Amino acid sequence: MTGFEITGASAADMEMIRGWADEEGWNPGDSDRFAFAVADPEGFLVGRLDGEPVACVSAVRYGAGFGFIGFYIARPAFRGQGYGIRLWDAAMERLDGRLIGLDGVVEQQDNYRKSGFRHAWNNVRHEGVPQGEAAGADGVEVVDAASLPFGQLAAYDRRFFPEARDAFLSAWTALPGRTALAAVRDGRIEGIGVVRPSSGASRIGPLYAATAGVAATLLRGLAEHAPGGLVSVDVPDANPEAATLFAGLGLVPVFETARMYTGPAPALELAGIYGVTSLELG
Repeated sequence: MTGFEITGASAADMEMIRGWADEEGWNPGDSDRFAFAVADPEGFLVGRLDGEPVACVSAVRYGAGFGFIGFYIARPAFRGQGYGIRLWDAAMERLDGRLIGLDGVVEQQDNYRKSGFRHAWNNVRHEGVPQGEAAGADGVEVVDAASLPFGQLAAYDRRFFPEARDAFLSAWTALPGRTALAAVRDGRIEGIGVVRPSSGASRIGPLYAATAGVAATLLRGLAEHAPGGLVSVDVPDANPEAATLFAGLGLVPVFETARMYTGPAPALELAGIYGVTSLELG
């Protein structure tokens, strides 16, 4: 592969990667890249052929034992020529020795299995304007998440993610144009949700909640900050109550991926995950 090289992504590359993901129909958040870069500045790779970007991937390290692969894209004109697999191998090497997760689109899941990934659950994107009569949660106060001590937010997030990710979480919840809400009862967090602008429906993630009622309350509050109330949420089918809730609120499935890991799935409070944070970084 004369003329092919793999480099770290620049700020301009991060904007390019976002555009490529949009072309794939993934509808990433408009400002996701800023939080992504904070998570692991060296975790985004670009494959260049004679200087021209032709493929990308993210291989982000969390803590000492976990990594997540995303943004695995080869430009259509350069697929089937070995450039993507070269980049894939570099990403896997960067995360060597860690439990690795990813969200795989349907057409690539067999290839991921060949690389040692095992299916854990499906994430089904539900989209629409919340409607219906799904009950909310009595006695819960919905507040701006920024009004709470950050350590409290980070500790709550840790229940639903394999490693601490404080720098990422701080950026993810506070970037301009986003709204982060927390559900609080007697000083205790019972749910967190973030909505962010995208080129299509506004994306919600994460959406964590102690009960379906808390999730419904947060969802409606977040939708008030989305143009026309149109939102999309990537819902894990490992939490059956989540899919039931969103169907009852009138959101419909539009896209599906599989959460896969290279080893046993980490011990997470799946019953509290009503929407994953992102398909790109977990």
